[in-house]
Amino acid sequence: MVGGPATELAHTAWPFVPSDALVLLPIGSTEQHGPHLPLDTDSVIAEAVARRTATAVPGALVAPTLRYGASGEHAGFPGTVSIGHEALRVVLVEAVRSLSLWAGRIVLVNGHGGNTATLDAALRLLRTEGHDVAWTGCAVPGGDAHAGRTETSVMLHLAPNHVHLEAAVVGDTRPLAVLLPDLMAHGVRAVSPSGILGDPTGASAAEGRKAMDMMVSAAVRRIAAWTVDARGRLAEPVPGKSPHQVVRP
Repeated sequence: MVGGPATELAHTAWPFVPSDALVLLPIGSTEQHGPHLPLDTDSVIAEAVARRTATAVPGALVAPTLRYGASGEHAGFPGTVSIGHEALRVVLVEAVRSLSLWAGRIVLVNGHGGNTATLDAALRLLRTEGHDVAWTGCAVPGGDAHAGRTETSVMLHLAPNHVHLEAAVVGDTRPLAVLLPDLMAHGVRAVSPSGILGDPTGASAAEGRKAMDMMVSAAVRRIAAWTVDARGRLAEPVPGKSPHQVVRP
């Protein structure tokens, strides 16, 4: 992506905050990511996607990352801090209401899959209230579910000093759709004692760089089109449809 450094809201004095700015708010988590990745993996990835996206969108601001999410499925592992769905929903709603007093559009950049149901609920309310807000995820086609090759590669690219490949093991590699009932009922530890859902084998910084480029390109593309689906999520542009519209699945 071509552009200058991202403008950090936290480092900006109020007279220099542009009116009607596009604000990117990264949403992450503090949860286990296997024995080889740090607890802030989702937050690091969401923040990096937001910052790199902002360099390609003139006038965009990056708000401080929300580093706690709905991570109850990881509660069996020391280090996990979950605020739960209801608390997260309230935080998201009140944050967007506050941002809307001076910002233009607001994009929540989500790095944790466990937050998505809460994002959907919060965005339905906020868009009903008239706020120009949407969310987008940090995922790549074919990526594994949790702490596997995809996230390990991205973290080798973004924060290699925090990755301990010597401790990585193969986790449960079944598709997420197959694992989901057990995950919902019993949590990750019952499915994978290591906390890994996937296989970190073969992860590399080069692969992580490519994954980051894909995530950032997707975010830039979706923001430019501003096609918001019924969940409040930014969708891929649809050929033949004009931008800045809501599509109903």
